[in-house]
Amino acid sequence: MRFLGLLFLVSILPAAELPRIWDDEALKDWATPIAALGVRPGHYSAAEYYAIPGDNLKTYPVYHPNHEPKGYWDWLQKQKPQPLVDAAKIRSARDWATAGERAFEDLDNLLFRTADPKLIARARDPEAFKNAYLLPDGSIIGNRWVVTEQGVMLSERECSLCHVHFDPNGKVHFGGPAGVEPAGPTDRNPAGVDLVPLAYTRFFPGDTFLQALWRSYTVPWNPDPRVEALKEKLTHPPGALFVGDPGTFARFHGSPWAQTKVPDLRVIRYSRYIDATATHRMRGAEDLARYAAFVNGADPMTFGPHEILTPEQRQIRVRYADEVLYAIGVYLMSLDAPRNPNPAPKSLRDAGQKIFQREGCVTCHTPPNYTSGKLTLAQGFKPPADHPYAEDIVHLTVATDPELALRTRKGTGFYKIPTLRGVWTRTRLLHDASVASLEEMFDPARLKPDHVPGGWKGPAGDRRGIPGHPFGLSLTAEEKRSLLAFLRSL
Repeated sequence: MRFLGLLFLVSILPAAELPRIWDDEALKDWATPIAALGVRPGHYSAAEYYAIPGDNLKTYPVYHPNHEPKGYWDWLQKQKPQPLVDAAKIRSARDWATAGERAFEDLDNLLFRTADPKLIARARDPEAFKNAYLLPDGSIIGNRWVVTEQGVMLSERECSLCHVHFDPNGKVHFGGPAGVEPAGPTDRNPAGVDLVPLAYTRFFPGDTFLQALWRSYTVPWNPDPRVEALKEKLTHPPGALFVGDPGTFARFHGSPWAQTKVPDLRVIRYSRYIDATATHRMRGAEDLARYAAFVNGADPMTFGPHEILTPEQRQIRVRYADEVLYAIGVYLMSLDAPRNPNPAPKSLRDAGQKIFQREGCVTCHTPPNYTSGKLTLAQGFKPPADHPYAEDIVHLTVATDPELALRTRKGTGFYKIPTLRGVWTRTRLLHDASVASLEEMFDPARLKPDHVPGGWKGPAGDRRGIPGHPFGLSLTAEEKRSLLAFLRSL
């Protein structure tokens, strides 16, 4: 990934002025109100957040046992804990971004860490890595070793496990749009030893795995019978409930039946909000750091009078050191999507640009960022006149599936307008990743009920139409060809 240069980085704070990530004043207006309740989700106070020490530990590769360097395991046992981000060595904005790149790629999920001898033995067993995708050095993408004061533990990558992209040559790109390009390694498992059930029961102590799964998605003010049934039994294979497609994920507060596209973080700097439904404001590196803290344990799951967690569960158990999160935020804000190395002929792109302007695409996807940064309405939502984001609300809907934005705990009533920069690299489009290509996006056949989505199909894998965003569906074949050529040049 390429850095944008100094335009953003020159404003980054030196190490001596590391900002306080979990700041009560910044949190007051950070989260977006829930549409059905008219209140912002709750958050922990700074006093609660900083009551426990921040974690900042370097991690190490987990190799396929048949590819592990000679003596590596014995060497690992002799190592001492080292910081993942050493703020004392940071002297410049570039240093922050470089440290953030390493932290983004190597950070492990604290709730996944385990010293369980059986799980560690499994990570040393070739049988655990059948069909695993291997990086060029023979290591796997998912699991990591962590050297702690208590010894070597097994864990799993955090940010980069989801934000990973495979190109047709099988090369891995972290931070880009999740998924696999055509001819990429679609049949390979990136994770390794599965630690998800362990993490769920740690975040929800006292719950069985099924109860924890239900608690991740239940909506007390608008119960979904499919979610409520999860307390009793798995209605689908776990993989389909968590990740139904390489480009989607059933995130906490969402739903297995309204999954969310894993976003392209290389273009997050063009957004004013985080998440497809704009659940939080995005005002800079600190907000990205804040969001990383939020999704990694700093979430009390309170929505007005509704408390999702039990009193025992409603406490912060783990947190990352501020320098780790800030470095990641700085790194992500410094990125941009790559330019297409093989653009269409200029005449075709110019014709496509004229169509882009003629069809009014520039209203929402405004150059040069190719987004206005504003919010469109989910179908059926009418925001109050005094909504805190009134100036950013576009009072129209593009009529895409409203379930995520209205019927889940991510239900702000909005979908943010994405940037089209780097759209040529994305293998999944729309907020739920149901569209797999620009060709499918502009094909009117996708509206029909017997359409088979090229992307996310849902846990049941049914045929279904992909509603909404009707713009461009009536263009001629030549007009579409020109428009796609232009879009793939952005």
